[in-house]
Amino acid sequence: MTSQPLESRGLDRARDDRPAPDAGDSILIVDDEPEMLSFIERALAPHFARVETAADAGTARTLARDLHFDLMIVDIRLQGSESGLALAREIRDRHQVDLDVIFVTGYADVYDESDALRDASADVLRKPFLADQLLAMIQRARERRRAAREQALIQREHDRRPVAKRIVGESESLKEIWRTIHRLAPMPSTVLIKGETGTGKELVARALHDLSGRRGSYVPVNCGAISADLIEGELFGHLRGSFTGAHQARNGLFSHADGGTLFLDEIGEMPLPLQAKLLRVLEERRYRPVGGNQEIPINARVIAATNRDLAAEVLAGRFRKDLYYRINVVDLRVPPLRERRGDIPFLAGYFLNVLSTELGVPNAALSPWDLEQLMGYDWPGNCRELRNVIERSLLLGKPVAHLLCVTPPQAPGASESDLGSAGPASLEQVQRAHILSALAAAGGNRTVAARALGVSRKTVERKLKEWSQPDDVSVAD
Repeated sequence: MTSQPLESRGLDRARDDRPAPDAGDSILIVDDEPEMLSFIERALAPHFARVETAADAGTARTLARDLHFDLMIVDIRLQGSESGLALAREIRDRHQVDLDVIFVTGYADVYDESDALRDASADVLRKPFLADQLLAMIQRARERRRAAREQALIQREHDRRPVAKRIVGESESLKEIWRTIHRLAPMPSTVLIKGETGTGKELVARALHDLSGRRGSYVPVNCGAISADLIEGELFGHLRGSFTGAHQARNGLFSHADGGTLFLDEIGEMPLPLQAKLLRVLEERRYRPVGGNQEIPINARVIAATNRDLAAEVLAGRFRKDLYYRINVVDLRVPPLRERRGDIPFLAGYFLNVLSTELGVPNAALSPWDLEQLMGYDWPGNCRELRNVIERSLLLGKPVAHLLCVTPPQAPGASESDLGSAGPASLEQVQRAHILSALAAAGGNRTVAARALGVSRKTVERKLKEWSQPDDVSVAD
């Protein structure tokens, strides 16, 4: 080893008074060169709560088993047949999945292992290096981890929001869906959710899981988004060496959903050969990883969803009849938005409130003309399309009616918010638009809207009942 990393200026600059990367962290250093091990330890000891060293992989395994570490600095090539890459993966998998890793190496051909390094999600520092270089790399690694942790917290907070806060509306058909969800949630039976794209099928699936009492994870998978060559391995996992490129064993989604729920979205896209294997898993409650000989028992509830007519797909020979009957124990239909127009103001107000917060832009009230156009549009993309229109409106600062390519009628001296078609608006049109606008501004809260309008809640409810379709429902993506 050269003397450059041990120059006093390298250590002196590492001991200055600047803030430490994260003084509460604990670090494990693994290197079979005594001088390098000592250099890194002395460079980092003033900055971190604990710095442990290991001159070989066995000592590192023992330390990782007994102590928690936030960061591991490891030489890529250790003595003997041990690999720093393999050691880092092993410690991550067995003990510390959130462990950050920085690899050090003195070999110029390290980039021959670039695929493995990318898989390890780690940084590489070439020897010789200064203490400052190492501290800067540690700082970057910690900042990435903090950002990832913050994003995970945001996502968890979103996922923890009660399902009732994300399924918006008070119509009779929505109440019927909720009654069905509560009745089916504790049961282990398979449920098939039917509906057009964007109607909110996954929210229904998530509600079934959240109310089931199952302690395992909710694991969604879009069967149409994974190629036919990969979907079997994604669902059932594979053993090491089971196919070209399978350098290590991998658990499948069925394994991750054990004790919980596996949501198979767009199951109509599943290839026919895999449909037969899925049928066997559903009937026997056991699966076999790709390349494996032994079957593994599974306790995962399966919920499927489709935007296709599976009965027609069966007749056309594109979907197995036996699998169709097996997953269609109970079916739950989510109607398209055009069949539940009375809930559009509730959804529009909800999306305005949520998206204005997420985007950091001012909330915007919907004009009576905007609401009329929203109510009159057919929404082929359903709730997802409505959300996208609201988001574009907030981003561009344009009325939603303009984004629907609808031009509001203009009479001489009339403002854009005036109602009208070919002639003056009827009293009923004006009243309807005014009430719907108040509801949207109140985020769908009828009591708040009624107070703003100066009428009773019963008056608002009576009017909504007059305007609603019999099968209205409001489920939002």
